[in-house]
Amino acid sequence: MHSSMIISAIDTHTEGMPTRVITGGIGTVPGTTMAERRTHFIEHLDGLRKLLVNEPRGHAAMSGAILQPATTDDGHYGVLFIEVSGLLPMCGHGTIGVATALVEAGMVPVTEPVTEIRLDTPAGRVVASVAVSNGHADAVTLRNVPAYCDSLDNDIEVPGLGTVRYDMAYGGNFYAIVDLATLDLPFDRAEKDRILASGLRIMQAINEFRRPVHPEDKQIAGCKHVLFLDPASEPAYTRHAMAIHPGWFDRSPCGTGTSALLARQHARGLLSGDQVLRNDSFIGTTFHARAVDTTTVGAAPAIVPAITGRAWLTGTANYLLDPTDPFPEGFVF
Repeated sequence: MHSSMIISAIDTHTEGMPTRVITGGIGTVPGTTMAERRTHFIEHLDGLRKLLVNEPRGHAAMSGAILQPATTDDGHYGVLFIEVSGLLPMCGHGTIGVATALVEAGMVPVTEPVTEIRLDTPAGRVVASVAVSNGHADAVTLRNVPAYCDSLDNDIEVPGLGTVRYDMAYGGNFYAIVDLATLDLPFDRAEKDRILASGLRIMQAINEFRRPVHPEDKQIAGCKHVLFLDPASEPAYTRHAMAIHPGWFDRSPCGTGTSALLARQHARGLLSGDQVLRNDSFIGTTFHARAVDTTTVGAAPAIVPAITGRAWLTGTANYLLDPTDPFPEGFVF
């Protein structure tokens, strides 16, 4: 066996969406914070991301999480989130996958009925409370970074679609929230190609003309997600299709997207206090979310979301790179 590297992983899925949890083989990325490590990784190590998420080791909707030493005194681990579009500041479904893998692999001290795991991410500290019974991680409640509504009732001209109205919210990443009814598209997986094409056009228009920027961290900017709401959604029970750059759908209900949607529901007065939001994915899986605190992000009112979902281990692997492999960074088909 000839390999220039051996990268160890625990593969999971969170309500249908994969997370390849990298447990060894990469080493500590330089940086005193996870935001600095993210920047260093983007500038110097992005080939490792491509190797792990692109074909032939990954696929067009692959994502992962690279475990790192914590950057805070009380943190258990740091995490860098990778996917086909790049490195995310934060990933909710990925955090749920990470927490599940850490508990079931015995990589943190496990207590029943709840194990608390403190994770340092590029977007800030997140805390995962894992419901554990007989050593099994039954569910994870993620206390996310603050989420806020950036703006409501924005209109933008999109080629091929005309004027599109959207709300912009942040829950660890930026999300344009669009009612499918305004585009005359049904909430139907048979129409996924049209929905996805519309999402990519909307992202491009927003990033060209109204690119969002986080008020406290200018490195967090741009819109790579469009959350298309099912017109039949209710204030406390939503369904959506999440279109993601460069061209795929989130299989899970999306943790940071659910956080952004929760902030938007609060900003519109559709939810208040700690009312629970049930948010379903395009494949019918579910996250539950509620605001557990209020705060501010810059000058904007914000909430602290708690997201509950489930993940399952699907395998373990050592990923190799033969020096003669013609695709050292994989490929996109």
